[in-house]
Amino acid sequence: MALQVGDKIPNFTAKDSNGNDFDSASIIGKKPVVFYFYPKDNTPGCTAQACSFRDQYEDFKDFGAEVIGISSDSVQSHEKFAKRYKLPFLLLSDNDKKLRKLFGVKTNLFGLLPGRVTYVADNSGIIQLIFDSLSATSHIPRALNTIKKMVS
Repeated sequence: MALQVGDKIPNFTAKDSNGNDFDSASIIGKKPVVFYFYPKDNTPGCTAQACSFRDQYEDFKDFGAEVIGISSDSVQSHEKFAKRYKLPFLLLSDNDKKLRKLFGVKTNLFGLLPGRVTYVADNSGIIQLIFDSLSATSHIPRALNTIKKMVS
């Protein structure tokens, strides 16, 4: 069952781009958070999306929000991707696709491409926005506008 607007983000654990264990309980319910699922490290659309989140990261931080990227790439792939593009936020490895299943992220293009979906949750961990679009860079302004509305 896919998560819907109004649902609470469930607790989960995953490895981050530094090889550390990430526990969602460390952030969910404590501050606004943007989880964005993307298909693959180092592809043109995903790189543009990650760099757009990077370029606006301070704006998210100014509103007290955190940004976290999630794909099925390995920890090592995430580490290289984050270093290469100087990404200031965590990337989580979902190589067993448990997080995609947990959130209900569908595949696109006849099931060939992992979905590109952004979730924005408020201070209580309640989803305020689910944005599903193959348009990589359109996620960032939508997420930021939702964060702005939540905190103002």
